[in-house]
Amino acid sequence: MKKRFFSASLLGVMLLSGTAFAGPKMTFGPNDEGALQLDYKGQLQMTVRDSGSGENNDDTTMNFNFRRNRLALMGKYGDMMSLYVQTEYTEDPNVTTLGISSTDQGSEFQLLDAVMRFKFDNAFRVNVGKFKYNLSRENLEACEMPLTLDRSLFIRTAYTSTRDTGVAVWGNLFNDLFQYRLDAMEGRKAVSGETAPASNFRYSARAHVTLLDPENDYGYKGTYLGQKKVATIGAAYQFEPEVAYGDTVARTDKKDYSAWTVDGFVEYPLEGVGTFTASAAYEDVDLDDAYQGGNPDSGAIGLNGQKNGWYVKGGYLLPHLPLQFFGRYEKWRFASLNGIYDQKIDWYGAGANYYLRGQNLKLTMEVSRTNFDQEGTVNGNRSEDFTSVVTQLQLIF
Repeated sequence: MKKRFFSASLLGVMLLSGTAFAGPKMTFGPNDEGALQLDYKGQLQMTVRDSGSGENNDDTTMNFNFRRNRLALMGKYGDMMSLYVQTEYTEDPNVTTLGISSTDQGSEFQLLDAVMRFKFDNAFRVNVGKFKYNLSRENLEACEMPLTLDRSLFIRTAYTSTRDTGVAVWGNLFNDLFQYRLDAMEGRKAVSGETAPASNFRYSARAHVTLLDPENDYGYKGTYLGQKKVATIGAAYQFEPEVAYGDTVARTDKKDYSAWTVDGFVEYPLEGVGTFTASAAYEDVDLDDAYQGGNPDSGAIGLNGQKNGWYVKGGYLLPHLPLQFFGRYEKWRFASLNGIYDQKIDWYGAGANYYLRGQNLKLTMEVSRTNFDQEGTVNGNRSEDFTSVVTQLQLIF
């Protein structure tokens, strides 16, 4: 009985490690070696943007929507095998990164994550299924634990979203000082030669060195709320050959995809003073200048096409009050965006997090500004500066 109670308690602690309190869980198997837990994660937002509506699209836009609305199932059996399955319901995402949709975008229910995880040793672990690929730290940071309102709006790469399907090998070495990651993912979905010149896997390699308290999990956090002293430097490279045509009509001019990034993160609490957080990264996404082709693939241009840019962000958590102030600045150059070549965007924002029950119940407010280097409307695509104010209530249950 004591052994069974200890096993169940240990599994409960492991499953609860990501949240201060969590949803219902059940145990099963000999000596209760297995456990399943169900969590809900929601982020309700109120957005006010100073443009996008009205006859000339110059009037204020107001919107209530869920940024995220998820159910997550976490499971573990023994010390070696675990799983993570997460669904997401998206409804009417009409307020987009750079504008307001002219038509209702409807709703979507999707399987966001479905990953089987095997821990053979701290230095050798394997993830199989659909999960986050190993490129930018920003994407690998937990969606519900960012420093600012959300992660960067511009870090996604070409022909995939924040997740991909495949297998990853990773582990920690030298007492968690060094972490390596290697993965082979699907990348661009398999399509016929009428659409893409080839069907290949996308390969990634990432590594980081963490100098103080370790960051030894697969995911990162945007802030540890002063519970750790962290100083981490990371870098990654990603490659997929013959991913697109430069001329989709003639089916010629085959283009490769590659991306690389470097990033750094520091968080340091000072007793009686507060916790200081700083993070920065540079990312370069290259598609062999496919945008210059006669009829370039649509995936090689736009928000997630060929680009490069950087961000820097910082925060300060008060010592005796669960209030955290933050600021963020980003600068990006897009090969072709909204019909404009060599478009540049400056994005900056500031706000605050108030932690009612840690990350499990949090109120955030952020004011941001998006500035285009070249303003105008090309073929109905509008590139005009705008300001957004977002208030968000986050609940993890």
